[in-house]
Formats: sequence, structure tokens, C-alpha cells
Amino acid sequence: MDTIEPRLPRSTGRSVPAGACDVHTHVFGPLDSFPTGPATYAIPLASPAVYQQMLDAVGLSRGVLIQPAPYGTDTRALINALTMLGDRVRGIAVATPDIADAELDVLHDAGVRGLRFIEMRDPSTGQPYKGSIGVDSLCQLAPRLRERGWHAHVWAKAADCPQIHAQIAPLRLPVVFDHMGQFDVAAGVQAPAFQALLALLDHDDVWFKLSLCRVSRQAPVYAEVEPFHRALVARRPERLLWGSDWPFVRMAETSPDVGELLDIFLDWVADPVVAKQILVDNPTRLFNFPTQEL
Repeated sequence: MDTIEPRLPRSTGRSVPAGACDVHTHVFGPLDSFPTGPATYAIPLASPAVYQQMLDAVGLSRGVLIQPAPYGTDTRALINALTMLGDRVRGIAVATPDIADAELDVLHDAGVRGLRFIEMRDPSTGQPYKGSIGVDSLCQLAPRLRERGWHAHVWAKAADCPQIHAQIAPLRLPVVFDHMGQFDVAAGVQAPAFQALLALLDHDDVWFKLSLCRVSRQAPVYAEVEPFHRALVARRPERLLWGSDWPFVRMAETSPDVGELLDIFLDWVADPVVAKQILVDNPTRLFNFPTQEL
């Protein structure tokens, strides 16, 4: 198995509000205890301890750990990280419809608050990502997610997001679209696909993650994404979340710096009230973080 050291960030030069949360991160391992399955990329040595160093370096109070595809439905590494880090973190797992209720309850007790579903293709193979579960499984799992107050995370292309939302809206579950809806930067803000994404924010069950590095590789500035980012924030900030995607799998030496990503966010969202809403208030509510310390 190929491994790689993850990039640890420099400190951000901006004031990050207390309770700020990175809602899209991953942990791997420790690999001697929790080896992954097959992967099409080098596995970052991003243990829970290293992950905690990353959060501390940029002043992030909280994080949400997304189950990485190479682990498939094996959630032992995720549960281990959630147990180690306690109320500082929440988890998004991956499961198939045949998962037992008792297993879902174990995940919930550990801090899992939803499941992830992927409709994207692995660029290295053209096939679904190994370990990924599609939206059809979400439709089968929805009643049990709803019973536990969970929500769904969906990674899909912008052109597919409206149809996916129409398919799952009757399930009465909140849905979080990963990576800003994976729109095509080259098509422009006025492109029908992006305008349809904006319209999705008008639905009370829809959330979007403001994450830059999967829609653009123009690190460290990402200027081409700024108009899209501003349009989303202007449309409905109470339905937006911020995520870095650390430790940036498949990016190697082109990995961005989490501190720089935070600086960009705070530059583009200059109103501190709106910035706090996206970084603190929205994830606290959606992921059921404790509020007494804020």
C-alpha cells in the first residue's frame, strides 16, 4: 500500500470564530490497526492525532469526519477517531441497505449523524469509486436515517443534482451536496447548471458545502471560483457549510493549505456575522454539536 504524509497547515492570519467547524475532512488509520481496502491513490498518514494537529493549527474548534472510500463500509477507523476526539467531532458514515439497526445505533452513539452517497466517477478508472454507495441505496435507507435525525451527503455533478433532489425530496431528509455541487467553472456563473444549483438553495432541506479544491485546481488563490462562491453566499447563507477536504486525497504536492483556504473564505465572506453563521451556527445545528460552550 502506498502512503503519503498529509500537509499540515500554517496558522491562519485571520480571526476564526470560536466554534468554527470544518465539515469535510477524513482520517485514515492508524493503519497498523485500521488498514484500508484497495485504493487508487496513496493513503495519507492522517491518523486522529495528526488530524487534531491540523484543527489546532488553524484554530478550528470542530470537524466532521467523512468515511473515506477505501474503507468501504468498514467504519472501525471512523468510530475510533470519533471516540478519541469526543464532542469535538461528528461523523458521516457509509452503509448499505442491509446494515442492521444495532449497527446504526452504534454509529449514532459514536457521533455519526448521517450517511454519504456518491454518484461521481473515479477519474482514474471511469468507474464508481471503490467503496462508494449510490443514491438508490439512500432511498432504501431513508426511513432509518429519519428515525435517528440523520441526514444525507451526496457527491454528484451539478447537472445531476436537481434530479437527485427531486428523487429524494419525498424522503423528508436534509441533503448536503458536497464540493459546492461540483459545477463546471469554465461554464460560468450564468450557466443553466449552476443557476439550477442556486435554485436548490431555496428548498429548506438542501445544504451546500463551500469547498474549493475539487472544483478548481488554481491553488492557492482560486480566483476563478470567487463569483460562484459569492453567488451561493448571497443566495442563502443559512444553508451553507465550510469544508476543506483535508487531507486532500489524490492531490499530493498540489494539496492546498487549510489555513490559506480559511483566509480565502474570510476574505470572500467579509461580514463577520455571515462568516460565523456558516462556520459555527449552521454546522452546530445540522450536526447536533453541543452549544453550551459557544
